[in-house]
Amino acid sequence: MAAPALLVHTRTTDYRHDSIPAGVAALRGLGAFDVEATEDPAAFEGPLDRYAAVVFLSTSGEVLTPPGRERLRSYVEAGGGFAGVHAAACTEYGWPYYGELLGARFDRHPALQPGRALVEDHDHPATRHLPPVWHVTDEWYDFRAGPRGRARVLLRADESSYDGGGMGDDHPLAWCRDQGEGRVFYTALGHTPEIYADPDFRAHLLGGITWAAAR
Repeated sequence: MAAPALLVHTRTTDYRHDSIPAGVAALRGLGAFDVEATEDPAAFEGPLDRYAAVVFLSTSGEVLTPPGRERLRSYVEAGGGFAGVHAAACTEYGWPYYGELLGARFDRHPALQPGRALVEDHDHPATRHLPPVWHVTDEWYDFRAGPRGRARVLLRADESSYDGGGMGDDHPLAWCRDQGEGRVFYTALGHTPEIYADPDFRAHLLGGITWAAAR
């Protein structure tokens, strides 16, 4: 049986992460998906039904055309999977639906530094392999508003473990949610190239994307 197809979008019109090639390689290296990576917004202007999920991998700024937006909306609402990684939360600020889809929008982050991620929900493929306290070096994204109440929070940041956090005790880092008939997974982690070689992070991505792709 052929592996499920993923459409991985890496277009940036704002800040571009050096880790994008490592992220694409990691998704291919998982061995669970047939990964089609693209920077072309026209890839979203045709049917998306053949993809088990769409992944926005550290996209930034406006990355879709108006027809592409409508295709993505229809795809998810009809049951397609969507996963966002790291700077996916810095994307399509001008499209209100995207903020609803993802569950939160990026606000700011302190300097790259080590900290602790706390597993809030172990009963999910993205987190069941993790220890209760996960030590990670990353950018610790703050969001304009947290997704709690609109999403199932999987991981949260322990702001006492690093400098510059701005959300307090309730600081979600990874979550999942339903959108229409589709499923959405997001993780704020994924800034550095090195994290994509971390077995725990790779399992986190695999679990989250596989969950989103299930129909």
